[in-house]
Amino acid sequence: MTIEHFPDRTISVAGETYLYFGGTSYLGMATNPEFQNLLCDSIKIWGTAYGSSRNANIKLSIYKKAEDVLAKIIGADAALTVSSGTLAGKIVIDYLSKDHRKFYHYPKTHPAILKSSSVPLFVEGALHPDLTDTVEEAIVVTADALLSLAVEPTNFDFLNAISPSKRVTLLLDESHSLGVVGSRGDGVFKTVNYPRLVQKIMISSLTKAYSCSGGVIAGNQQLINTIKNDAVFISAAGMNPIFLQTFVEAQELLQDQLQKLRANLQFLFGDTNLPSNFIYDADYPVIYSSSEGIFDYLKSKGIIITNFKYPNYDMLMNRIVITANHTKQDIKQLKSALLAFQ
Repeated sequence: MTIEHFPDRTISVAGETYLYFGGTSYLGMATNPEFQNLLCDSIKIWGTAYGSSRNANIKLSIYKKAEDVLAKIIGADAALTVSSGTLAGKIVIDYLSKDHRKFYHYPKTHPAILKSSSVPLFVEGALHPDLTDTVEEAIVVTADALLSLAVEPTNFDFLNAISPSKRVTLLLDESHSLGVVGSRGDGVFKTVNYPRLVQKIMISSLTKAYSCSGGVIAGNQQLINTIKNDAVFISAAGMNPIFLQTFVEAQELLQDQLQKLRANLQFLFGDTNLPSNFIYDADYPVIYSSSEGIFDYLKSKGIIITNFKYPNYDMLMNRIVITANHTKQDIKQLKSALLAFQ
């Protein structure tokens, strides 16, 4: 489907208007008038784009200001922004590859943090045998904080079963949790505390919940200082400063939108148990279905959802997304359709 406008709570396809329950604009910021006005004001300060290296002699103050805000939200010592979440993942994987030979990945880990030589964390339902031997070595474990086809944060209790001879670095992708999970949308990073971790690193897209085109790396100060001198980071332009200015100015607005989203989730799930062929959690704005006919069925009810083949999954992704911008009437229509689906 090719469309001619941003799909907010409605979408126009072939001249027909549908409710849209798809995408990743969880907080509805992309079409929020107040957010757009802040973005327009930011353009007047920083121009439409800034193509210079962050390490050039002229430095923009907004980078440090925004990165300090992000570090506080995430619960990390420091944060560093880049032009995309995927680039954030590549930079960190390249950095870790210099001192680590062994990488293990949680099932369905996003390609952004999946090193080509990485091996599965689990083999036949148990930890990879190399993780429980007595060989002393530094290893990296990569995982999505919230998997693309999951509705609850990943359980990291498996870290307790890794041999104490291993020095474990954990790399998390928070692209689908930052901004929407946690009491203030602060994500999962600060909640993952295991004594055997020697280092904890987070990367995330900022485009989803925050609708700011860019990505972030968060961790200890040494990590961030080292990456600032990485060849890829130095040679690439930074994240567009207009989005960072807007992000800083929109902190109260983001919290307001998060509360609207949670009110919508309460309205949908508060008195409703969906049929067993749906995967959902009342605190998360995404519903999944493995039923082949769900897309066409919902379209017949005037609703379009996300439907495509995801790289590291075997089947089509049927993803139903509730945002802060949906009205109660929108949600009533969705609820009625889901409850009637067989």
